[in-house]
Amino acid sequence: MSDIHSLNLRDLPLYFTYKRLNDKADHYQGTFHAHQGVEILIVHEGTGTLILEQKSYKLAPGMLCIFQPYQLHHIQVDLSESTPFIRSIVHYEPTLFEAYMEKWPNLQAFYKHIHMGSLGEQCMYDSGAAGPLDSLLSNWERTLPLLPKSDIYEEYSLFLVAFLRIFKQLWEQKQKPSDSQSASRVPHQAERILEWLQEHYKEPLRLEQIASELHLSPHHLSHLFKACTGSSISDYVSAKKIQQAILLLTASDYSIARIGEEIGLTNSSYFCKLFKTQLGITPHQYRKQFRSKRYPMPR
Repeated sequence: MSDIHSLNLRDLPLYFTYKRLNDKADHYQGTFHAHQGVEILIVHEGTGTLILEQKSYKLAPGMLCIFQPYQLHHIQVDLSESTPFIRSIVHYEPTLFEAYMEKWPNLQAFYKHIHMGSLGEQCMYDSGAAGPLDSLLSNWERTLPLLPKSDIYEEYSLFLVAFLRIFKQLWEQKQKPSDSQSASRVPHQAERILEWLQEHYKEPLRLEQIASELHLSPHHLSHLFKACTGSSISDYVSAKKIQQAILLLTASDYSIARIGEEIGLTNSSYFCKLFKTQLGITPHQYRKQFRSKRYPMPR
């Protein structure tokens, strides 16, 4: 199954979890998903494969990744009691904290860059997160339950500023060209399939055509994609269509029927049904809710 998450980052402007652990497959069901806001993932332990848009990354301790708003991503984890998946997550809605960044131009530029900029490789290895960043996260986990609700917005913003200051230093150090960095990401066979789907997801899905153009048998194509992503090709294409529909709903004045056509769904009723299945509301309701939002600005 693949889906788009519409997280309520209005009532909970910053989501945080520290060293969340999964060691049983039935306790972790990773899917292709996308969501509003910026998510920063820190891997403490774990092995497997991360798919981010059309790129694959080998999951490893010390890995640090940025997921920009509505980017499709998926983690396929090799789980057992001896090889658990332990990660920390900081997930926030960028528009809610912009005012807090204005006093620090360099930090503000980085804040905007990881929100909307072109990041190239969005994951880095050997981040050194076990040092000052880990100390900040563990301290915040202890502090968060004790904070008065009246101060929570200010405390969230102060935490985010402190987090991004450390994160910025780690990220910029790892962006410097090096032999170890260039060798850190190993392309997976499934990337060829993902790249093809990126170019053709608006077209009718024909397994035989994909297999022929990629020089694979239809059976091997399906098995390879499922093994790498845990998702079927059809589920991924559906998530990709809805991802694009959300962008058009929020950034254009196209009619619902026109948006359906733009993503390859000429039957407007089917488009609305698929959208509601993924998000729980119709495209019209989604656009109405988006345009009626008035996020409280920090004071």
